Parts: sequence; C-alpha cells; structure tokens
Amino acid sequence: MAQFTAEVFQNEFLPDGGTDVHAIVRVTCRGAGQAGQTSVADAAEIIIIDTSGSMGESGIAQGRNAATAALNEITDGTWFAVIAGNHVGTLVFPYPGGPQQMVRMDPSTRQAAIASMQAFRADGGTAMGTWLSKARDVFSTVPQASQRHAILLTDGANEHETPDQLTRAINEATGIFQCDCRGLGDRWQVDEVRRIASALLGTVDLIPAPQAMAAEFQSLVRKSMARGVANVELRVWTPQGAQTLFVKQVAPNLEDLTSRRTQVNALTAGYPTGAWADESRDYHVAVRLSAKSVGQEQLAARVQVALGEEVQTQALVKATWTNDEALTTRIDDQVARYTGKAELAQMIQDGLAAKAAGRDDDATSKLGRAVQLANEAGDQEMTSRLRKVVDIDNAETGTVRLKKGVERLDEMALDTASTKTTRVRK
Repeated sequence: MAQFTAEVFQNEFLPDGGTDVHAIVRVTCRGAGQAGQTSVADAAEIIIIDTSGSMGESGIAQGRNAATAALNEITDGTWFAVIAGNHVGTLVFPYPGGPQQMVRMDPSTRQAAIASMQAFRADGGTAMGTWLSKARDVFSTVPQASQRHAILLTDGANEHETPDQLTRAINEATGIFQCDCRGLGDRWQVDEVRRIASALLGTVDLIPAPQAMAAEFQSLVRKSMARGVANVELRVWTPQGAQTLFVKQVAPNLEDLTSRRTQVNALTAGYPTGAWADESRDYHVAVRLSAKSVGQEQLAARVQVALGEEVQTQALVKATWTNDEALTTRIDDQVARYTGKAELAQMIQDGLAAKAAGRDDDATSKLGRAVQLANEAGDQEMTSRLRKVVDIDNAETGTVRLKKGVERLDEMALDTASTKTTRVRK
C-alpha cells in the first residue's frame, strides 16, 4: 500500500498589509509497487517509433533495437501496443490492418511484437498529431487501465500537418495518457516536442545518437513500470477571498500546472500529477490573501494529495503578520532556489530562441542572466552546459559573449536540460 507524506518549506511572516504567500510543498511516495499489479488498476503501454524517411535504414534498425529493449522491460500482464509514425500513425502490433486493440504482455506476444517490427521502413513525412491520435484511439480500447503511458520517438520537425492539427491532437490526448518524448539527433524542434510532453505530463530529452536509443527506452519503460500509483491529484484549499496565483511542479522537472486546475469544491482546486513511483516531487504554491494587520494569523492554504476521493496526506501553508523586519524580509532557501531555477529555464529558452532569430544582443543579455543565475545557485552542471554556447567573462555579473560555430546538439542539450531540476547546494 503506497504511503504519501508532505512537508512545507516557507517563510510564513508577512509585513503589515502584506498579501502574497509562497511555499514549497515536498510530496514523497513510498511503497508505490509496480504498474498494473494492484487489484484495482491495470496498466497499458504504447511504444511510438518514428519511421519517417529521415530516419534512414540505420535509424530504423536502431529504432527496432530500442523498441525491443522497451518491450523486454514491460511487465507480463500489461496491455501494450506498437505504433509506427510518419505522416500517419499506424498500428504495427497487434493486428496490423485489423481492429485497433491492445493485448496483454506475455512471452508469446512479446516475441510476436518484436517480429512485427521487421515491417518498419523509413518512408514518408512527420505528423506527430496523427501518432498521438492513434495512441489515444488504441488506449481507448482498454478503459479498465487506469495507468496509460507512451514513449514517443521522433527525429524531425512536425512538417506534415498544421500547428492547429497538432494542437488539436495534443488537447484530445490530454488526460487520456502520459507520454515521455525523446528526440533523436539535431533535426527536431525542442519547443515543439516539449509542448507534447508538457501537456501529457511527461518528459522531453535529447538522444544524440541512434546507438543510445535502446538504453534510453529501456530506462523509460523501467521507470514507467515502477509507477504503481496512478492518477494522483494535488489539491489546494484556500480561504474565502483568497486567490491561488499559481501551482507549479519545480522538481524533478519544471511544469506549470496552474492552467490545469479543476474545481473540487467552492474553496478547493485539483491539479493532475499523473502516476507515481517511490519518489519525491516539489511543488511551488503561491497564494494571495486579503491584507491583514500585525498580530493576525491565517491558514493560507491546505495542500492535499488525493487518490480518487481519498486524501492521502496534507500540508499546511501559514501566514502570520508581523512588524519584525528581520522575519518578513527572510526568504526561504527552497523558495528562493526554485524561483531562481524557473527564471534560469526561461532565460535559457528565450536566449536560445533569440540567438536562432539572429537577435544577438537579446540572446547575449538573456544567456548572460542565465549564467549569473546558475552561478548564484552553485549549479556547475548548468554552467558547464552554458559554456558550450557562450564564453563567460564574469559569471557573477553575467558578462558573456556568444560563441561562434556552436554545435546544434550542444544548444539542444542546454534547452532540454533547462527544465530539469536538482536539489543543488552551494
């Protein structure tokens, strides 16, 4: 039986008339078990492999290897399917050309699925929306599966459907399944694939070379199979008259959940967090209260973790008004760290976008600020990634110069890493 715990990091003290309360809520799950191995939850997994012409013969061969590695990690009893994606999404296994179904994993269906991938051919264009739509249709055949997860691999930009078509497919898949996305090589668009992963509560990352695909797919499915608790909801209660400014996941990845709010009751909103393994995640909750005078106290928010209608744990965010400036000006270390990390990610993404558009002054300014933030946080890994894109003259002031002839893979690696967070310490 999974157990959730929650703890709060915040400065609860506000000055006379202060209104805004910020807190980091750390949620930890233990005893999650394995996907699909409880009496009330089935699990389903779909592997989506890019088979467009740009993959080439070598890419297709490595794609087969990666999909095989993934299939070997899927637990027996799990519903599964394999989809090939080019300008259309095609169900390769089971029953190609037949009914859109899933089958349970066992030794015979695993071998049949591996054999079916011999049909992979590099051909056609790229229309990822059709892949998502096909996956949504296939997942709909197992409504009893409360945990649905897909891996999507692409090596190119989404050039064979309109942006509106992709947006529609993403919206129709949202809430139906989670999807971890991986881009192969340097021809795909990070922001495009990140949009899919973000909406579908997944991750996005770079696979620099085809030979690395199998290990990455193996790892992704292993993690998916370890998520034994599905459909966890973060609930935030705020008092009458208060406003929730935002709710963001800030570790292990940055993800703004604010727009995904659903109303639980008049004072409580719910935010989806997907499936959980034995892990810890951090959430930044910001609430605006009615101004109070010195000496007053108030519960600013009650943050709960819910499975269905059952609350598993909760944490309290408090507010106390005081005229002690030493208390009101103190910034909690966790709040400061994640606020800085969110700005760092934005500066990296905006800086790279400006560089690509030829706005060198803007790119230099934003990437310089990124260097400054990484230095302040003691984030040596991010500083090292930034050094591949800019020459750093002074990290403390963020004085940098754009490098000439930067490898696109280095820019993409920096971009995809921008939303990953670690609990670094100076």
